[in-house]
Formats: sequence, C-alpha cells, structure tokens
Amino acid sequence: MRDITAPEIFDGTTLYTDHALRLDGETLQAIVPRADAPNAEPLDGTILPGFVDLQVNGGGGVLFNDDTSVEALVQIAEAHASTGTTALLPTLITDTPERSIRAVDAVAEAIERGLPGIIGLHLEGPHLSLARKGAHDPSLIRDMTDADEALLCEAARRLPNLMVTIAPEAVPLGRARRLARAGVILSLGHTDCDYDTARAYFAAGVRCATHLFNAMSPMGNRAPGMVGAVLDDPAVSAGLIADGFHVHPAAMRLALCAPKTDGSLFLVTDAMATVGSQITEFTLNGRRVLRREGRLTLEDGTLAGADLTMPQALGILAGLPLPRARALAMATSLPARLLGRPANHGHLRPGAAFHAIRLDATGRFAGRL
Repeated sequence: MRDITAPEIFDGTTLYTDHALRLDGETLQAIVPRADAPNAEPLDGTILPGFVDLQVNGGGGVLFNDDTSVEALVQIAEAHASTGTTALLPTLITDTPERSIRAVDAVAEAIERGLPGIIGLHLEGPHLSLARKGAHDPSLIRDMTDADEALLCEAARRLPNLMVTIAPEAVPLGRARRLARAGVILSLGHTDCDYDTARAYFAAGVRCATHLFNAMSPMGNRAPGMVGAVLDDPAVSAGLIADGFHVHPAAMRLALCAPKTDGSLFLVTDAMATVGSQITEFTLNGRRVLRREGRLTLEDGTLAGADLTMPQALGILAGLPLPRARALAMATSLPARLLGRPANHGHLRPGAAFHAIRLDATGRFAGRL
C-alpha cells in the first residue's frame, strides 16, 4: 500500500482537502482523511483525473486533416499528454469522404494497438451550414447522403466513441434520429438553425452542441436561436472554448448561470497543430493559418481553431465566479459523461485503475501519477 496527499484532491465530483489517496499498486483503494494516512507522501497542488478533450484537431506540429495516420495520432496524443490530457477525440475538420474514411481507419487501428489517449473520433463536418462555416472550407461542405449515413453507422460499430458535428441544414431529422440510434454521439454546430429546429433535433437524440456561441445562430430577445436552445435545455451538453478569444467572459458567466442543473457545459481546446510545438503557421485545406499572440486565424482574420491547453482554459475559468470543483469537472468528468466506453475516464474511483495527473499550485501541469 502507498498513500499520497496534496492540498486538493478532486475525484471528478468532489473536491477534497486534508485527505489522502490510498493505492495498491496501480489501483486506487480509497480516499481517506489525512489523519488516517500519517505516512502519506506529500505533494503540492491538485491531484485529479487526467483531462478529457472531445475536440482535438492536432498537436505536436501535426494537423489530423493533413496526416490521417496512426503515426500522426501518436504525435498528437503525446503533445496533449504533456499538458495533462489523457483521453481525447482526434477531430477531423470538414474534408473529403476519402479522408473521412482514412480517419476512421486510423483511429480504429490506433485503438486496436492500445495507443494511450485515443478513445474515439470526432468528425466536425462536412455536413454543416455554409452560413456558419467559420474556418471550414466551403467547397467541402455538403448535405449528408445515404452513403455518408452508412459510413457513420459502420464507424459507430467499429469505434468505442464516434462524435459527429452536424447542422440541420445538411442532415434531415430522420437521418439524425437513425444516427443517434446507431450509437453516434451527435452534436449540433456550424448551424444557423432556429430555436424550435434545435429543440426538435435534441428530441431526436442529439446530445450536444459544438463550441457554444461560436458558428451558431445567436440568442436574441424574440429569436433565441441555437444558443438559446442549448442554454434552455438542461439535458443538452455543450463544449466551450475558454481561450479568451472565442467567447467573451461575460458570455461565459451568463452561460454558466443557465438552468443546466446537471452542469452539462464542458471545456474543449479545439486545439490545432500548434499545441506542444513552436510552429508559427500551418495549412488547413490548403489555406494558411497564422499563430499570433495566442490566436489562430486564417489570413482574412477568421478564427481557425485554438492555440489552447486544458490548464490554460482552467486558468481562464479561474477568473470567473465559478466553484473550483465545477471548473475541474468541466475538464474531466463532464465531457466524459458523453462517452460510451471505456467508462472510467474523468474520474478517480476506488477499485479502478489509478490514472491521475497533478497541477502545481499555480495551475500548471506538473506530471502524471
């Protein structure tokens, strides 16, 4: 047996102080009061589950759209592991059908090999709205076909987790319902749909919204839009890019006050190739993306993903009036709730394998335990 302690221990739900973790080899036995572990090894900062990121476009100088290989997934996973993310969905931004197939094959092979960190795939497009395309290549955006639907249903059978961002403009309600029944984790995004349309898709099995506020119809007093539909439905989860550029702090504060009693807002990095590298530019579908003072933009100034890590996002949340436990959950257990299998991500559970990280007293990633 081995005991370790820190000023804060977060198990995915509860934030403990003056407690210790009791380990038996690689298994967590219990979280006990500090008085019951007099010989516990003291560490500083916070011990918590590894971060769970459901939107990772790249890392380590590699963009998944440019290199849909297992070797690229290794680089991406290692880059994010170096910042505390232990479970991620590599994300393919709108691209060709052939590249989507290669992405599915690469992720399936990576999971079969047991590549650490890769737990499924997120296809962000190409079935989106041109009106809310953002940095997605408009020439590649298209309506979903029968062949696309069949591909996604087959991919959902092959992969432990398949998330797909869709827009109602490109995916009829019946298709969305069938995909949800096939096990696809559907997320609405890059859409100009109205409030009632969004609610209809939620009722059909869509469980999530992609990067809340960004690339979706805004909330107005007479037209609540997609943003209003998400904030008005406690059962719908939504990713949030907390990098100081994508969403104003006031908008984040208001979203966090919405009647989402189950705390279904969670953090995503929407990270591009820059994370874990020193590159200052790269290409997305043949277009230059520039890295300048923490922002990633196309040459016309359009935001193109984020130059963001989970510890940085938590640092942004620290400036909001948000309970510490909820902020930590937004990077761990709350995104994990959308996942199918395996089910232990985002939590430290007695009797389960112990996979934890530590943040130092300043909030920086200090290593895995």
